[in-house]
Formats: sequence, C-alpha cells, structure tokens
Amino acid sequence: MRRAAVVCLALCSMALAHPVRAEQGFALDGEVGYQDLTQAKSSAKAVFNGSSGGLTWGGGLRYTLKSGFFVAGWFRTFSKDGERVFVADATSPVFSLGHPLSVRIRSYQGTVGYRLSNRTIATPYVGIGAGETSYHEQSTVGGITDTVDESKTSYHGLVGVELGHGLLRIAAEGGYTMVPNAIGIGGVSKIYGETGIGGFWAVGKLVLTSGN
Repeated sequence: MRRAAVVCLALCSMALAHPVRAEQGFALDGEVGYQDLTQAKSSAKAVFNGSSGGLTWGGGLRYTLKSGFFVAGWFRTFSKDGERVFVADATSPVFSLGHPLSVRIRSYQGTVGYRLSNRTIATPYVGIGAGETSYHEQSTVGGITDTVDESKTSYHGLVGVELGHGLLRIAAEGGYTMVPNAIGIGGVSKIYGETGIGGFWAVGKLVLTSGN
C-alpha cells in the first residue's frame, strides 16, 4: 500500500514538473452527419412521414490555446421535405393532406471548450456555447405559397474526439442543441405542445490544422 502511494506521488510529481501542453493554433473543418429534431419529435414525424431527423452539414473555425482551452465558431444547416397533415389531438392518427411542405433550419454557434493533451493519436474535447438558429418553413396549398420565418437564441453542449497529428485529421462529434420557443403557435406543433426545434446530432469532420 505504501509502495503504491509512493509510485502515485512520483507520477503526480512528474506530471506537475512536465505538464503536457495542448497544440496551439487554428483549425478549419467541414462536417456532415445526422440531426434529430428531438424537441419536436412528434411534429416532425407527422409531417416527415415517420422521420424526425435527417442529413446535416456545415463547417467551422477553431483556435486552441496551449492551455487546452479553445474557442470556435461554426454553422450547420438541415433541410427536409414533407407535407401538410391533419391531427385532431395528440393521441389521434395523422392524416396526410397532400400539400408539399419544406423545412430548413440553419444554426450559427459559438463554442468555448477544452481539449485534452494530444500526446496520443486521439484528442478528446468538450464544449458549451450559444448562438442563433433560424427556422424557415414553406408550404403550397391551392397554388398559394405560405412561408414562416423565425430566428431564436440557441444553446448547445458537445463532446468529441479528434484523430491524428498531421495537418489533415478526422474527428467525430456529438451534442445537443436547445432552441426554445421557435414553433408551437399554430399547426401540428401546437397540437403536440412542442415549441423547440433543437435536438441530438452527430457529425463526422475533416479537419485542416495549422500544425503548430
């Protein structure tokens, strides 16, 4: 027991004496993955024929300090086509009305976070942040096109891991975005009592770094 304590103390002393610094510099990434409209899952499934999510893509710019802390700015877009539906109440079946409907969600976010040491090939990281998310809905009924546009403050948390040490790397990232009070005034979202358009997402990234 005493020997284990001595070894542990020695390792801690070595870590304090030789701290491992994070890689400092800029990184630019492109990303693609899956976005789920978790906050509006019932509404999404109704108008998108049973699906609550789909393809998302975007990109971002990051700057990392030697301490491991980083700041990043990124954008992501999601779009999906469906149709107008009628729902009597939250427990009733969904009836398709046959009128086309399209939804586009764009998110512009800022993140502050922390990256662990990149001594190994894998560099885990976590972050939180906020930004703005815009919601655009367009539908055509009887030859008349109607649009809805809303922009709301959004919040997110994320976790990921970056692989590699060269200028070009790959990463996997997942998180959750909250976008409260973006919908729910009318239509099927009012029936289900859903007001947010955020949810879980997972993306893969191709990362170009400064290599410093």
